[in-house]
Amino acid sequence: MKRRRTSINVLWIIGILIKFSNVSGSDGYGEEDAEVIQFRADDPMFSRVAPPSINERERQMGGYNYTINEGTLRVIRSELLYPFYDQGGGKDNVGDYQLAIKDNSPQITKSLNFLLPFFGFGFNYTWVSIHGYIGFSDGPELSDYPLRFPVENYPNQSDPSFIGPFYSKCKIGELNGDEVDRRRSGVYFRLEQNLLGRVDQFGVELRERLRWDIREGIVGADWFEPRHAVIVTWKNLTFGGGTIHARKTTNTFQLVLATDETRTYAIFNYKELRWTSNTEAGGSSEDGTLGTPAFIGFNAGNGTRAFEYKPYSQSPKIQNIMTSGNVNGFPSRHIFRIDEKIMPGQCIAELYDVASHLQRLSFAPESGNMLGGTIVNVTGPCFKQDMRINCRFNTIQVPGAVIDQNRATCIMPRIFITGYIDIFVEVEGSNDLLWKGKFFVETPEQAPELVSFNRQEILETQPTQLTVQWDTRNLTMDQTASVSITLWGYRESTINPQIVFIDSIVVGVPNNGRYTFNPQEINNKNTPWANEIQIGLVSVNLTNPSDPFGTAFQPVLWSRPIPLAWYMWPQWETRRGRWEERLCEEWIVQDRLLKNYAADIPICPCMLEQAIADRGRFLPDQNCDKDGKVVNCYLHEGAKHCVRSSMPTQSGAGQQCCYDVHGYLMMTADQKWGGRPSRAHDFGQLPWNEANKVPSLSHYLHDVAPFFPCCTWQHEQSWWCMTYRFERRPSQNCVGYQPPGVAGVFGDPHFYTFDGVQYTFNGKGEYVLVRANTDRHKLDVQGRFEQPSNNVYGDAIRATILTAVAAKDNQSSTVEIRLRPRDAQWRYKLDVFVDQHRIFFDRFPQKVQTFPGLTVYTPTDIQNQSHVIAMFESGAGVEVIENAGHLTARVYLPMTFLNQTRGLFGNWSGLVDDDFALPDGSMGPQSNINNFDAMHRQFGIHWAVDNTENDNRGVSLFYQESGKTSSNYADKNFYPEMSSDPYTIIANNVSLKAESVESFCGDSYQCKYDYSVTLNREFGGWAKYYQGQFLTIKENHLKSIISCGALMTPIHGRKSNFRYTPGTEVQFDCDPEFILVGDRKRVCKANGEWNTPTAGDDRRTETEWYNWNPSKTTRCIEEGEHESVASGITAAIILGIIVVIIIIVCIVVAMFQRSKNQYDTEDRVRDQTEPRISKRRSSDQTALPFIPTPQGRKNSRDGVKIHSQPVRPIKKEDIQLVTSAPPTKLTKYDSPPRNRSPPFLPQKAQQLTQPMNPSENDTSSSEGSLNKPAPQVPVDSGIRGRQDPIGQSRSRKPLQVYDGVYYTGEPLPNRPIVEFLVEEEEEDRRPSSRISSSSLDSEYAPALPTNPPPSKSQQPKVMEYGEDEPYISPSITV
Repeated sequence: MKRRRTSINVLWIIGILIKFSNVSGSDGYGEEDAEVIQFRADDPMFSRVAPPSINERERQMGGYNYTINEGTLRVIRSELLYPFYDQGGGKDNVGDYQLAIKDNSPQITKSLNFLLPFFGFGFNYTWVSIHGYIGFSDGPELSDYPLRFPVENYPNQSDPSFIGPFYSKCKIGELNGDEVDRRRSGVYFRLEQNLLGRVDQFGVELRERLRWDIREGIVGADWFEPRHAVIVTWKNLTFGGGTIHARKTTNTFQLVLATDETRTYAIFNYKELRWTSNTEAGGSSEDGTLGTPAFIGFNAGNGTRAFEYKPYSQSPKIQNIMTSGNVNGFPSRHIFRIDEKIMPGQCIAELYDVASHLQRLSFAPESGNMLGGTIVNVTGPCFKQDMRINCRFNTIQVPGAVIDQNRATCIMPRIFITGYIDIFVEVEGSNDLLWKGKFFVETPEQAPELVSFNRQEILETQPTQLTVQWDTRNLTMDQTASVSITLWGYRESTINPQIVFIDSIVVGVPNNGRYTFNPQEINNKNTPWANEIQIGLVSVNLTNPSDPFGTAFQPVLWSRPIPLAWYMWPQWETRRGRWEERLCEEWIVQDRLLKNYAADIPICPCMLEQAIADRGRFLPDQNCDKDGKVVNCYLHEGAKHCVRSSMPTQSGAGQQCCYDVHGYLMMTADQKWGGRPSRAHDFGQLPWNEANKVPSLSHYLHDVAPFFPCCTWQHEQSWWCMTYRFERRPSQNCVGYQPPGVAGVFGDPHFYTFDGVQYTFNGKGEYVLVRANTDRHKLDVQGRFEQPSNNVYGDAIRATILTAVAAKDNQSSTVEIRLRPRDAQWRYKLDVFVDQHRIFFDRFPQKVQTFPGLTVYTPTDIQNQSHVIAMFESGAGVEVIENAGHLTARVYLPMTFLNQTRGLFGNWSGLVDDDFALPDGSMGPQSNINNFDAMHRQFGIHWAVDNTENDNRGVSLFYQESGKTSSNYADKNFYPEMSSDPYTIIANNVSLKAESVESFCGDSYQCKYDYSVTLNREFGGWAKYYQGQFLTIKENHLKSIISCGALMTPIHGRKSNFRYTPGTEVQFDCDPEFILVGDRKRVCKANGEWNTPTAGDDRRTETEWYNWNPSKTTRCIEEGEHESVASGITAAIILGIIVVIIIIVCIVVAMFQRSKNQYDTEDRVRDQTEPRISKRRSSDQTALPFIPTPQGRKNSRDGVKIHSQPVRPIKKEDIQLVTSAPPTKLTKYDSPPRNRSPPFLPQKAQQLTQPMNPSENDTSSSEGSLNKPAPQVPVDSGIRGRQDPIGQSRSRKPLQVYDGVYYTGEPLPNRPIVEFLVEEEEEDRRPSSRISSSSLDSEYAPALPTNPPPSKSQQPKVMEYGEDEPYISPSITV
């Protein structure tokens, strides 16, 4: 075996030497080279004999694996044309030559046996035509010139799918006889498969040649691996209609296709072009000049889209195609990427059409990290090595470097922005901005994690090691290059956010993708200026950039934001001591100073099903997505799924809602892992370059990073974490959440309005689904309906289906979601356009894309773009789903759209009577909605929309490609099937029976209609499926759920569950060594409130459960504290019992004393009424008149009723009141009687005819002065007039004022004020019916004088007298 291998290599080397010595640079083989060709029969790259079959090759190799070196590869790449053979290859010994292709038999079919992606379609076959193209359907009709694709009259006229390197009418020509390459004229076809596994010489050489020709020939193909190849060669073909002498005027060109079944590249090689047009196109019959030249380009077919290679196709400049490609150094080679869209890989030396030229800039990659450093290769203008070029990303300009004539490179700068921006290329400072494209900027959280860490290590405060990993291929192709790893910090200390350099972790390590280090070896540096930085990023960059990247912006790979405790903790500890607490405290203080952000964020849905179904306001959180690759929600442990608000609020804030495995909302009131609102939305907010508005970084700084020092690095029930959970970032419960309204369309087509009305309308064209045009909302959602393909019998189907949806909200971008043709659904099921720009969602960073006023995303588990959701700032959402070519669309609207919608989805008002409003405001059919004909003529057809603006219907929002307009889809004369009865619809001459339809569809009339009209069970099945799905969403997922809201978990305790729906019973328990105090159980009632708790062991209730207050909620206290509390309670109970006993004794004594005083009074009265006493008094001239003493009293709520004892009637003339006094003896008051506090009524007084001096009564203090009013208390509702003073001291008896009023408090007219003096010795002789000042002092002292006034129930009792009896003091001396 070794000897055989050596001989083969020697022969091959000799053959190469002979080839270069004899061919002298010739590209073909002449007859004089027959000896050389025969000698080199074992070298398939330089032979006319086709290589043997794979099986034969493996047998010949005998297990030997061929390898290729760099020199050999350089030699085989030096040829323009790829190998094709006219000998060998089978019994006909014609190699690749296609004998079946003749002038009168222009094409043959070839099976590919693999998937060839082309222009959005996927094919496993092809037709090879003599006319300079390979097709994937019937060939085009070459009649009208110049040719236009796609065909506008499709489907009435066929629109072929083809690849045309030189599409014109051709014939097989003749050789002149002087050609170096004497292989026969005609068409050659060669197919090579499974190149990746090939070990034979031809397979290896072809694979390596394709790999490097494509990688170096077009941008974005750095990692392409060819798996299958097709080589088609048109050799010496002449033009159609030429004379016999023109048969030797020939062209030779070649098409090479290479694919990995995902990407496809096409190479056009032009060896010789001697004619440009055929006679049918106006060309000369002698030499094939003049007329309309050949079409060069691609057509997707089926009326979709095309790419004409300008300025060469069908243009006199077609001859320049021989000198303008310059791919791989060959002037006549041109390369394209053709799988999903056509992207040319060669420069264009001249501007031919400025308008279309603006989109011809090719660049890769088409997205990059916001932090910058992404290598962007561009192709467009032709470059020279000494040329100065610039790339402009939005408004930031950076220098670029030339790689070759077709390619240049730029390094993306740091740009605080997200979404699509414009990218331009300037040549020699032209500043013309003609070479333009769309570049997608990814946020740091969206971008691929090109630099990563072990998450557990990076979150530790003092790790012993950290491992950094990075993607080497995204930095450089040179695996031996050295890299540096750098630490950066992010801060927002001013309005301008900053990314600042902190330290170099390592410099000059091999680019092997992994580096491990000990942080304690590098974190001992003193950087006081960085003490305030808490988050940062790690970058990996080339230590010594190569020449193409020797610019100010070298390539950089970035990590996602990370906390910096692992690096900064020694400095934090030196400055702050207990730095975890201090960092959290500093953040709390700072966050309290910032504006309130939570007022306008949306309320979280109660259940996971609601959150998923609320398509207008919430989208999956990519860091905790049940359908995504991220299964570890490290910031929300125990969560099954989290959602975020789709748009930032006006203040830039956002909402986050997380749900547990049972679908219940997780709240920070229960645990620290609940969802948290965000001061800064992850998507940022315009202007993105200001603090608190930077995408991802502001969110991480304000909302994610504080969680680590407050809760991760401290106990969950510490004061810091509790403040974070309950004050700064508390979860919002779902109390008050209102599900959106939903309407939908599906099938042929069938509608459900927002109010739940179902009907069928088969319009053909573009129609208004929802239109809101009010001061509050401006929303347009439109649908396009087209007639499906004919049924199995070839008959037209009298129905339509939904094929596209377009929507726009106020000033937002316009989004269109369109069903792709069946043959184009090999990879993507739907096309999505935003502002007429096609977007894709197959890469993770592009799963969620933002635009002005619009967010578009696909669920993470959807890889084929079959499920697309568009969300608007107003909260409206549009969802489009495709299955097996069948489309459904649903529109979700928040409650703010009530009574503001019109269109085919009706007026959302909660009433079904006004659903069918017409554009002019009048009402359509109301009572007969099951009449398809009435709904069609009187309602649906009126909502057709076109390219003309209409105030009531709007204007068409659809992107009209290839010159089409709304009229291309509209047909107002189209009359669909108007019956829903299968027995009526199904004809008798078909095999399908109505009974089968009834059995399959059940109660769904939508299923019956679709099945019967199309005669296709698939249509009926999907109609039934979409109907059930819609009803489930409307009736189950979006139903209102009653919630009792958050219920706090006790500190040092736990709850039996975290649910909050009616019927939930929550029991509390405490950790070991703690005792539960308060209520042990709470129940959520049907009205959405927690039951009123009963008192616990400490006699407290949880009356303010929603307002966290440890003194008023169920709580867990330590055992020692509980024992102290229990002892205190026991002592209080004993003391209370003693006090009660004392009070009872005092009451008994008081009652006894009162009874005794009553008896004593009666005895004195009897003594005074004896006759002998009366006589003696009558003889005494100085005797005073008798004044009776009240005998009894009666207690009442408002006071005491006093009744004089009727012992002896008192005559009016016997009572003398003091009505006047010398003015000098009176005291003047500043306020009227009503504003002064009435005095206690005295038992005994002296007539004020003698001088009075206040100082005589109280010389030690001025408090007893008559000029100082007594304190006032509120008046009881039972008292009219004045208030009784409270709190007078018994040790001092100041002069009391009697202002001459009755009990009612009304002053007597012309009654002067009379002052009385209270005698101390008479104090004990006051009647028992009076309320003593001492009793008032003891009862109401706590309310005096600085405390608040006593309540109504605390006001003192007053005496009440008969309404017809004036008050007469029994102790007044007249």
